[in-house]
Amino acid sequence: MKEFGKYVMFLGSLFVRRETFATYYKLTLDECMQIGVKSASLIMLVSFFMGAVTTVQTAYNMVSPFIPRFIIAQVVREMMLLELAPTIMAVIFAGKVGSSMASGIGTMRITEQIDALEVMGINSTSYLVLPKIVSSVLMYPLLVILAGVCGLIGGYLVGTISGVISPTDFVTGLRFNYNPFVISFALTKSFMFAFLISSISCFKGFYTQGGALEVGISSTAAVTTSVIAVLLSNYLLAELLL
Repeated sequence: MKEFGKYVMFLGSLFVRRETFATYYKLTLDECMQIGVKSASLIMLVSFFMGAVTTVQTAYNMVSPFIPRFIIAQVVREMMLLELAPTIMAVIFAGKVGSSMASGIGTMRITEQIDALEVMGINSTSYLVLPKIVSSVLMYPLLVILAGVCGLIGGYLVGTISGVISPTDFVTGLRFNYNPFVISFALTKSFMFAFLISSISCFKGFYTQGGALEVGISSTAAVTTSVIAVLLSNYLLAELLL
């Protein structure tokens, strides 16, 4: 509870003694490049093969002749949009972006750069952390959309090339019994996951104490805590919204 209270106070400090809008605008754009654009290729690669593997394994397990083949595509669609794209990508996001945030801020802490900002009268929490959180909340939902599209493309290509499902059946399955709320639910989860990963990672890095060894420990703790928070919030959101 003490650590949670410290985390809540850390979030509250983001909104006091803020800098000018122009300063945050530039910092946020820089973070968007680091967080979103430079993570796109990894997200596309992983999601493509997740969709491909999901298609092959679903086809392998559907042995009953009474089940239409287009159900394979429906299963792939639901798994990619509801769970794989937002949640599994969040784990990758925590490992790549979250660890980078924690180690970057942790290094600034042990090299006394954060202390120098405080001496100059700058709210170091707001200056360093707020652009990272805003950028994550803006870019991660776009990465989730990209992951969903690439996953469905991967399933379509591998399914049709391997012959487990025809192109017509795959498109039929994608359209069959479609519920638009699935997209809203996935995006809701992505906003929550982005906030949790970025804020927890920055929190762990900001309160790093010691030397280079402790930076690595903070980075590992940031990823571990972020993944646990993502899984817990994923369950709570599923209970509340589905």
